[in-house]
Amino acid sequence: MEFEFDEDQRLLQRMVRETVAKSRSLPEKQLWATYLELGWLEAGPVELAIVLEELGYAADPTPFLATATWFAPLAGRLPRGSGTGVFDGAGRFVLDADRADEIALLTSEGVVVRDGKDVPAERLSVFDPTLHVARVDAPDLVPGVPDLVAGVPDLALMGLAVSTVGSCRRILDLVVAHVKQRHQFGVPIGSFQAVKHKAADMYVAIERAKVLAYFSALTIAEDDPRRGKAAAMAKAAAGDCQRVCFQHGFQLFGAMGYTWENELQIHLKRAKSGDLLLGTASEHRKALLV
Repeated sequence: MEFEFDEDQRLLQRMVRETVAKSRSLPEKQLWATYLELGWLEAGPVELAIVLEELGYAADPTPFLATATWFAPLAGRLPRGSGTGVFDGAGRFVLDADRADEIALLTSEGVVVRDGKDVPAERLSVFDPTLHVARVDAPDLVPGVPDLVAGVPDLALMGLAVSTVGSCRRILDLVVAHVKQRHQFGVPIGSFQAVKHKAADMYVAIERAKVLAYFSALTIAEDDPRRGKAAAMAKAAAGDCQRVCFQHGFQLFGAMGYTWENELQIHLKRAKSGDLLLGTASEHRKALLV
């Protein structure tokens, strides 16, 4: 496997990064229309990971993640508009189910795709107000199926992992900028050894999680038999990464890092959500032992 981006992938990364930076202030509907027009949903696994990392960096509010990695791999096609998938029998914590045009359900008869208006979905109140998470009430879901099941697509785990990596990258960038300008005892606090060590720990955790997320994307692209384990490893590493970045990022910013006026709190919440959805890091490490 080739672990370096080729010229086209580097160009895509640069284009996505510039596009997201320019359009992030647009209304949600315009953002979604822009992504559809650019054809990002049709990208292959590695290219999709590139897009998702940058969208994670910007705390993207659109249903792109659920459409590309929850609906598409379960239904075997892209939806008419936006979409999501339900993988467990309780229909708990389904990303974007309250606003999806189509919902793919994992039932005892296989995968069934229904119009979003025909599937009762109640949006839940979660700590990240920009994230749409809902409970789905569908009688034909497979009963008693836990969150971590064979029906969860590898692409869904990889998507959450690489999006979380993007969130953690943004946390680190905000922290580095802050410690360079915040002074204590007449010098920037970034010059203190303890601060440097915490920033270095964040960087190492991000790089580890990023490598495993892209390795997962590569195994999916090549239909490698290791793809299931690679996806679980990526999800576990992303969960560990967010824990380090959440703890150190919050501490280095001080209390103001969690105020509504500060951008940091948005990315802290999004990173934490990436760990909790579809199983935490500890759950995926346990799954690897089976």
